[in-house]
Amino acid sequence: MSDFESAIPEVQALIRAYGLAPHPEGGFYKETYRSDALIPVEGLPQRFSAARPFSTAIYFLLDRGNFSAFHKIKSDECWHFYAGSTLLIYVIHADGQLEVVRLGNNIGAGECFQYVVPANCWFASEPAPGSLFSFTGCTVAPGFHFDDFEMAEAGILTSLYPQHEALIGRLCR
Repeated sequence: MSDFESAIPEVQALIRAYGLAPHPEGGFYKETYRSDALIPVEGLPQRFSAARPFSTAIYFLLDRGNFSAFHKIKSDECWHFYAGSTLLIYVIHADGQLEVVRLGNNIGAGECFQYVVPANCWFASEPAPGSLFSFTGCTVAPGFHFDDFEMAEAGILTSLYPQHEALIGRLCR
């Protein structure tokens, strides 16, 4: 039995235990928190078209061979590492700089337990080579709304950041 095959029961157990469902960008998720309190649109930056919850949170799971496709949202998104192995988060900043974050629990390898993706940055993620799965969470403030979500189109994103063409082509759907 390969390492990947042995991980399938653990991945399936996480999906069942936490009621995870397929996410449009890839992987599995479940919303675990949505603030009842709202920030009125007048109190938000102009990029928001309506009131938003103070904050939202999800569980997020990626197994080996799967990825979260390049996308961006209008809020900051704080990623949290829970279990499994290293998750690579690729962030393309507005100036074209690519930042590769290692989310995980191996501090000696430069991994971190939390990382904030700034609002309006294009980002994608995948388990690091050799990782069987990554079980993480994401907290968004102001809270997530699908109106604030934009999935990247590879051709358009590549025209903006041609220096990252191979990565963009590999991590777009």
